[in-house]
Amino acid sequence: MRLTKLIGLFLMLILSQTAFGQNEQTAKKIFVTGAGMGKQFINYVASLTGKKDPKICFLPTASGDNPNGIMTWYRNCEDLDVKPYVLRVWISSYSQTESFEEMLLKMDAIIVGGGNTLNMIAIWKAQGIDVALKKAYDKGIVLAGGSAGSLCWFTEGTTDSRPKELSVVEGLGFLNYSHCPHYSSEASRRPLYHKNILSGTFSAGYACDDRAGILFVNEKFSKAVALDANNHSYFVSLENGQIKEEKLPSEIIK
Repeated sequence: MRLTKLIGLFLMLILSQTAFGQNEQTAKKIFVTGAGMGKQFINYVASLTGKKDPKICFLPTASGDNPNGIMTWYRNCEDLDVKPYVLRVWISSYSQTESFEEMLLKMDAIIVGGGNTLNMIAIWKAQGIDVALKKAYDKGIVLAGGSAGSLCWFTEGTTDSRPKELSVVEGLGFLNYSHCPHYSSEASRRPLYHKNILSGTFSAGYACDDRAGILFVNEKFSKAVALDANNHSYFVSLENGQIKEEKLPSEIIK
């Protein structure tokens, strides 16, 4: 009887460890910042993969594959323990030896750059990159980005993609919240975000200052980080007909 009980406990331990390992492997992570992805944030994304020398792909679609942005990406990665790649969409199809999806699904992390959110999402949908990104996310490949590269993962937000004034944009909806990047650095962002939540145009959501970021795991808030004590992230919602803005405690990363 005692031996049977011990065997049962041993089997339960093995099963629980197996389940834990599976949960760890299938954890889906998205990391967003209020502006760009400099060296410190790239290093943080690398750590989220849990791998040595992770393969990280940069998508500069929103900037029209701007060469300066691509050069900055490679410079930022020079002394980091990562293997940097770039997925360009402004290419001749004859020079491409593999599909966009094949390239993305080989990565450990994908970082999306800033620029014109509307143009980027339109191109992604035309090329099937939106579908490839969802497959990457479901596979456990870390997704990240700042500005347009953060806004794209959410349901909705405000963008400067159109001339003259900020406008509403729909994201890919991997995260079922609204989002506002550049929360403190651009004067019109914060009041417009509040207005859209008050009117019901936006659902409750998350806002980030330029040097602050948020990690989501399996579509849920996990932690907030920042590069200094002056930049923050917030959860903004509606309570009793009034805007409620909660500052999220941040871990300072180096």
